[in-house]
Amino acid sequence: MIQMQTMLKVADNSGAKSVRCINVLGPSNRRVGEIGDIVVGSVRKRLPTSDIEKGQIVRGVIVRTRRPYRRKDGTYVRFDDNAIVLINAQGEPVGTRVFGPVARELRDKKMMRIISLAPEVL
Repeated sequence: MIQMQTMLKVADNSGAKSVRCINVLGPSNRRVGEIGDIVVGSVRKRLPTSDIEKGQIVRGVIVRTRRPYRRKDGTYVRFDDNAIVLINAQGEPVGTRVFGPVARELRDKKMMRIISLAPEVL
Protein backbone atom coordinates (compact mmCIF):
# COMPACT_ATOMS: atom_id res chain seq x y z
CA MET A 1 0.00 0.00 0.00
CA ILE A 2 1.74 3.12 -1.27
CA GLN A 3 0.41 6.55 -0.38
CA MET A 4 1.61 10.15 -0.26
CA GLN A 5 4.99 10.69 1.47
CA THR A 6 5.98 7.01 1.17
CA MET A 7 9.70 6.57 0.48
CA LEU A 8 10.31 4.14 -2.39
CA LYS A 9 13.47 2.38 -3.49
CA VAL A 10 14.25 2.65 -7.21
CA ALA A 11 14.77 -0.85 -8.66
CA ASP A 12 16.51 0.10 -11.91
CA ASN A 13 19.72 1.70 -13.16
CA SER A 14 18.22 5.06 -14.12
CA GLY A 15 20.44 6.90 -11.62
CA ALA A 16 17.88 7.65 -8.91
CA LYS A 17 18.14 5.70 -5.66
CA SER A 18 15.21 6.92 -3.59
CA VAL A 19 11.90 8.59 -4.51
CA ARG A 20 9.18 10.10 -2.31
CA CYS A 21 5.65 9.47 -3.55
CA ILE A 22 3.67 12.63 -4.35
CA ASN A 23 0.53 11.14 -5.89
CA VAL A 24 -1.00 7.85 -7.02
CA LEU A 25 -2.46 8.24 -10.50
CA GLY A 26 -6.03 7.19 -11.12
CA PRO A 27 -9.45 8.44 -10.01
CA SER A 28 -9.54 11.55 -7.82
CA ASN A 29 -10.67 9.63 -4.74
CA ARG A 30 -7.80 7.15 -4.96
CA ARG A 31 -5.38 7.44 -2.05
CA VAL A 32 -3.29 4.27 -2.10
CA GLY A 33 -1.50 2.30 -4.80
CA GLU A 34 -0.80 -1.40 -5.20
CA ILE A 35 1.52 -3.41 -7.44
CA GLY A 36 1.28 -2.27 -11.06
CA ASP A 37 -0.05 1.22 -10.32
CA ILE A 38 1.68 4.36 -11.59
CA VAL A 39 2.86 6.94 -9.06
CA VAL A 40 4.33 10.42 -9.36
CA GLY A 41 7.29 11.13 -7.12
CA SER A 42 10.20 13.41 -6.31
CA VAL A 43 13.79 12.18 -6.41
CA ARG A 44 15.36 12.30 -2.92
CA LYS A 45 18.66 10.44 -3.47
CA ARG A 46 20.59 9.83 -6.68
CA LEU A 47 23.95 8.73 -8.01
CA PRO A 48 26.40 11.62 -8.52
CA THR A 49 26.94 10.68 -12.17
CA SER A 50 23.26 10.40 -13.14
CA ASP A 51 21.28 12.68 -15.45
CA ILE A 52 18.38 12.76 -12.99
CA GLU A 53 18.55 15.69 -10.58
CA LYS A 54 17.54 15.76 -6.93
CA GLY A 55 14.01 17.12 -6.62
CA GLN A 56 13.08 16.17 -10.18
CA ILE A 57 9.49 14.97 -10.64
CA VAL A 58 9.34 11.45 -12.11
CA ARG A 59 6.79 8.71 -12.80
CA GLY A 60 7.21 5.10 -11.83
CA VAL A 61 5.45 1.74 -11.68
CA ILE A 62 5.17 -0.01 -8.33
CA VAL A 63 6.90 -3.41 -8.64
CA ARG A 64 7.23 -4.46 -4.96
CA THR A 65 5.31 -3.65 -1.76
CA ARG A 66 5.80 -4.66 1.85
CA ARG A 67 2.07 -5.01 2.39
CA PRO A 68 0.84 -8.50 1.44
CA TYR A 69 -0.95 -8.52 -1.91
CA ARG A 70 -3.81 -11.04 -2.28
CA ARG A 71 -3.97 -12.89 -5.57
CA LYS A 72 -7.09 -14.29 -7.20
CA ASP A 73 -6.21 -17.86 -6.15
CA GLY A 74 -6.13 -16.84 -2.47
CA THR A 75 -2.37 -16.78 -2.01
CA TYR A 76 -0.50 -13.74 -0.75
CA VAL A 77 2.79 -12.29 -1.95
CA ARG A 78 4.89 -9.88 0.11
CA PHE A 79 8.32 -8.34 -0.51
CA ASP A 80 11.01 -6.90 1.74
CA ASP A 81 10.77 -3.33 0.43
CA ASN A 82 8.64 -0.84 -1.46
CA ALA A 83 10.15 -0.35 -4.92
CA ILE A 84 9.35 1.29 -8.25
CA VAL A 85 10.78 1.29 -11.76
CA LEU A 86 10.97 4.74 -13.36
CA ILE A 87 9.10 5.16 -16.66
CA ASN A 88 8.91 7.89 -19.28
CA ALA A 89 5.79 9.54 -20.76
CA GLN A 90 5.25 6.59 -23.15
CA GLY A 91 5.33 4.04 -20.31
CA GLU A 92 8.75 2.59 -21.22
CA PRO A 93 11.37 2.04 -18.49
CA VAL A 94 14.03 4.76 -18.19
CA GLY A 95 16.74 2.30 -17.13
CA THR A 96 18.10 -0.67 -19.03
CA ARG A 97 18.21 -3.10 -16.09
CA VAL A 98 15.79 -4.00 -13.30
CA PHE A 99 17.18 -5.19 -9.96
CA GLY A 100 15.41 -7.70 -7.75
CA PRO A 101 12.21 -9.66 -8.25
CA VAL A 102 8.99 -8.16 -9.58
CA ALA A 103 5.40 -9.31 -9.15
CA ARG A 104 3.53 -11.35 -11.75
CA GLU A 105 0.65 -8.83 -11.64
CA LEU A 106 2.64 -6.51 -13.92
CA ARG A 107 1.77 -8.87 -16.79
CA ASP A 108 -1.93 -8.07 -16.33
CA LYS A 109 -1.14 -4.33 -16.39
CA LYS A 110 0.67 -4.65 -19.77
CA MET A 111 4.13 -3.84 -18.36
CA MET A 112 5.85 -6.53 -20.43
CA ARG A 113 9.06 -4.53 -20.95
CA ILE A 114 9.66 -4.40 -17.18
CA ILE A 115 8.97 -8.13 -16.84
CA SER A 116 11.44 -8.93 -19.62
CA LEU A 117 14.18 -6.88 -17.91
CA ALA A 118 13.60 -8.37 -14.44
CA PRO A 119 15.81 -11.26 -13.28
CA GLU A 120 12.91 -12.99 -11.47
CA VAL A 121 9.11 -12.81 -11.62
CA LEU A 122 7.22 -13.98 -8.53
